[in-house]
Amino acid sequence: MTPKPEGHVASYLERRKFLATLGGAVAWPLAARAQQPAMPVIGVLDSVSVDFGIRNLPAFRQSLGEEGYVEGQNVAIEYRWAEGRYDRLPELAADLVRRRVSVIVANSTPASLAAKAATSTIPIVFGVGDDPVKLGLVASLGRPGGNATGVNFFVGELVAVLVNPSDPVRTASNLGDVEAAARAIGLQIQVLKASTIGEIDTAFATLARERADALFVTPDSFFNSRRVQLAILTARHTFPAAFGQRDFVEVGGLMSYGTNLADARRQIGAYTGRILKGVKPADLPVVQSSTFELVINLATVRALGLTAPPNFLARADEVIE
Repeated sequence: MTPKPEGHVASYLERRKFLATLGGAVAWPLAARAQQPAMPVIGVLDSVSVDFGIRNLPAFRQSLGEEGYVEGQNVAIEYRWAEGRYDRLPELAADLVRRRVSVIVANSTPASLAAKAATSTIPIVFGVGDDPVKLGLVASLGRPGGNATGVNFFVGELVAVLVNPSDPVRTASNLGDVEAAARAIGLQIQVLKASTIGEIDTAFATLARERADALFVTPDSFFNSRRVQLAILTARHTFPAAFGQRDFVEVGGLMSYGTNLADARRQIGAYTGRILKGVKPADLPVVQSSTFELVINLATVRALGLTAPPNFLARADEVIE
């Protein structure tokens, strides 16, 4: 084999050295990026429809941002909406667990129970209208223990009563509150059940036949998805109806009284941010929401032939004309 001239050997060695240096320069940023911590992921689990769930996001995102986390910049959010079908929640919760999200935000009692059943290690921030201790989500309000904490807001406790039997936990809780309130003021209540569109129509036919004086629609994700139908039926049958959430009044319902859900979402966002920073759920006491709102639809008041006293209207947080 003919030996390479000395100059060619030097050139060859220099080229190898240059390529090795260049390769290291290219590989270094890749290695550096690989060592950077992955962006945390929040899993949002809710029993409501997509359109209603999106309406509740601004307050949550605002408080999350105040804690230093902005979606798409330094935190990602995976959304799972059950569309009022509670039977879907266990699988949706299991999917978030498989994706190893950093924290699960559960925005209803059914969603919170599904998340709690799916994981005992991933932190959970819940928003529930029922007693979280009785639900088994926490050991106590002041010392939650375990992997869950959050906000306990009140949307029931307000005279026919419409409930959704497919959510037995919330149904039992709401009926207990209503029955206690009815006994205290000497009212008789009638419980009507509906978990489908057809059953809502049947319930209103029963109300018309038995001439109920008023109706209370218990807070429920399915009822929320049918809020236009419920508002139309209460107007058609001229039933004074009270709801636990303002969304019903915005589409023609008579009135609502309950927790200001935007305020509750802000509290949930703040807790989520603190957990992302390393605070343990067990060290965050459950917040009991104390901001309530009374919303009245004045057009519906007139349509039903009712009179709203000025002092009653003055107490409302919002009057919709």
